[in-house]
Parts: sequence; C-alpha cells; structure tokens
Amino acid sequence: MTEPLDLFPEESRRRAKRPPLAERMRPRSFEEFLGQEELLRPGSLLKSAVERGELPSVIFWGPPGSGKTTLARLIARASGSHFVAFSAVTSGVKEVREVIERARLEKKARGVATLLFVDEIHRFNKAQQDAFLPHVEDGTIVLMGATTENPSFEVINALLSRMQVIVLPALSEGAIVEILKRAAADPERGLGAHPPEVAEETLKLIARLSGGDARIALNILEGAAMIAAGAGARALTEMEVREAAQRKMLPYDRAGEEHFNIISALHKSLRGSDPDAGLYWLARMLEAGEDPLYVARRLMRFASEDVGLADPEALRLAVAVKDAVHFLGMPEGNTALAELTVYLALAPKSNSVYLAYERASRDALEKPPYPVPLSIRNAPTPLMKGLGYGKGYEYAHDYEDAIVGQRYLPEELQDVRYWEGVPRGQEAELVERLKRLNAEKARRRGGAGPEGPPRGPRRGKPSG
Repeated sequence: MTEPLDLFPEESRRRAKRPPLAERMRPRSFEEFLGQEELLRPGSLLKSAVERGELPSVIFWGPPGSGKTTLARLIARASGSHFVAFSAVTSGVKEVREVIERARLEKKARGVATLLFVDEIHRFNKAQQDAFLPHVEDGTIVLMGATTENPSFEVINALLSRMQVIVLPALSEGAIVEILKRAAADPERGLGAHPPEVAEETLKLIARLSGGDARIALNILEGAAMIAAGAGARALTEMEVREAAQRKMLPYDRAGEEHFNIISALHKSLRGSDPDAGLYWLARMLEAGEDPLYVARRLMRFASEDVGLADPEALRLAVAVKDAVHFLGMPEGNTALAELTVYLALAPKSNSVYLAYERASRDALEKPPYPVPLSIRNAPTPLMKGLGYGKGYEYAHDYEDAIVGQRYLPEELQDVRYWEGVPRGQEAELVERLKRLNAEKARRRGGAGPEGPPRGPRRGKPSG
C-alpha cells in the first residue's frame, strides 16, 4: 500500500522535534491568558497584588487544564519574583528544605522573595505541609499551590489560614474555541506555517470533548492535525478529531472530591424522582471508569434508605442488579444499572426505616443497657425457669390472628415509638395494619387473657 504523500516534509520533521502544542501555546502574558479574565480584572486581588508588588501566598483550586500553573508563572514573571516550581508527586521534605534554603540565600543576596509553586500540593502529607509554615510567615517564600481537590479537606488548617484560595472554574466552550483558534493560526508556536483548515463546528466539537481542559483540547487538535497530515488531508473533520480524542476525558477522580460530588448528585436526583438526571450522573460515573459494583452498592443503599417499605421490591431489584453486573461485567452491566436507576427514581419514597433505626440506635448507645424482660428471655435450663425466665410468655401462634397483648420493650421504653410509617406506596398498608394491631393489642391487654380460645394445643414452640 502506497504511503500518503507528505506535502510539507521539512515542516513535519521540525514539528516532530518540538514540545507538545499545549506547552508551546502556554500563555506568555496576561493578555494571552484566556478564560479566567475575572481573576485578573482591574481591582481584583491578584491584579492589585501584582501591581503593588505584594504577592500573597495563594492556593489555586480548579480542575485540570484550567490554568493554575500558567497563572502562577505569569504572576511570577510580572512581579519579577524568583520562580521555583516543583511537583508534590516527586518531591519530599528534603527537596522542600533545599528550595527554602536557596530562597533564603536569594532574599539575602538580592532582596527578592522566591515564589515557590507546588503543583498538586494536596499530595503533601501533614509533615511536608508543616515545613512551609515558618517560611511563609517570615516572607522567605511566597507559596503558590495548585490543587484539583478541595483545599479545606486536603491542606492543613494552619497553612490554609495563611493563604488565599483562588477558585479557577473549568474553561467555557467559548474560551476553549478561542484558544484553539490561536493555536491553528499561529505559524510559530501553533500548528505551523501550513495548518489544516478547521471549521468552527470542528473546534466546538474539540471543546466539548475536552471537558473544559485546555491541555486536552490542544492535544486533541494536535493529534487530529497529525492524522490529517499523515493522510494528506487539507482539512480536519470530525473523524480525525474523534480518532485523536479516542475517548472523552471526563473529569473524575475516584478518590477525590468530584467522585463524591457526582455520587451525591445521583442520590439527590433519585430522591427527587428525576430519572433523566439520575441517568446522566450514572453515565458520568460509568463512562469515567467508576467501579460498577461500587455504583450498585450505592443504589442498593438508596433502595433501603430512601425507598424502603414504600416499595420493598426496590431492594430486591437492587440485589438482583448487583448480581447481574457481577455476572455480566461491563459494558453489558450498564443497562442493568440504568434500569435500576429509573426504577428507583420513579418508586414511591420513604425513609421511615432509616429514621427508625437512627432513633433505636441512639437509644441503644446513649441510654443504659436495660435488661431483657423476664417473660421473653430464653429458659433452656431448670435454673433459669426457676428464676422466672420465660414466665408469662404468650406464644402468638396459639392466639386468634396470632395477636397477643405482650410487651417486648424494656419497662423504661414502653411508650417509645421508633417506626413512624408514611402513607405512601405499599407502606400505607403497613401503617394501617400497625394501627389495627396496636388497637387490638391494647384491647387484649385490658382483659384477663387472650380474646377467644387458643387455636390448638401448644406444641412445637421454638425455644428462642
């Protein structure tokens, strides 16, 4: 098979030696920094700090590709600070101490503070984060950290209280499109002197596939351009873009905040009886690679906690779906999880069992361990019977409708009611049944014995 003709071989060789497009197009000035203009408007914290030359220690919190590292570099350049960057993934306390010692010497020799940028600062443990504290306080360093995780959970309070938190949202589709246009049109840093033609709709597709991550968007553009060049094509189409993207990079960290945000969104959507929202958040998790059995377990918990007795079938279906996912694997298990999601969203809701257990648990933990009433204790030995164990126990099956007036709670809890059903779904029938049971039990307690004769001789009673 004949190889496609490369129309610009010299440019292709030069392109192969260059850094990735995302690195080449990294903004070199605030004017080139797109998508986060609100952070740099006149009078903003960062803009004012740069103009005054009084940089605060800050944490940039935002998703990947939102501009955290670039913004730190631009601030350092504009302020004239000595800039040092390293990653928390590959550095430890030893490297921190070495950097701080150099920063101390730099300040003593030139009177210039060192702007220390720590990427993924949330990966530092408490001891490593503690190492920054005295040097942030005495001005040896201006600390700028970048994190994709909620700093209130991942950064120690002592350090967090000495820093400003700057939130960078994911870039909008419009901002990503503008970044891509610049890359396509820049002959030096961008796609070169002979870039392929790229329609507006193609750029929008790349922006959507990027999930608000400028780095991913530029990587897709560069990959698609290389595929087109290899095929001798002069224009990028959806086919090249999707081949370059292969699979949408969804922003999802199975151990991070977004993981909990999305599972929370799924729960609340189902609780609010919205099957469409439930399906969307389910797909967000599964398409990002979440363990389907984890999702099945969460839905099983929802079935018992939020649907409960209003539709007991929900829990049975959840157990069946968990088994189906385990048996089928993925992606076939997706449909079973989707079926369960829709069912749970549309099922009548009741959290009465959840609340009932919370009340019972609170009494079990906070009140004294009241003794079991003698009448309902097990009495397997003559000694126990002689002590009154089991005396007065009424075997329900020996009474009409299997209803007795026996009390089963400790004396101190006789008036407590843990379960308070709601009149929704099948639970409404249980609520009415409990009313009838309580009325009949109260009536039978008022008499000398059970209403009506026993239905048969007492035989075969269980010992427990």
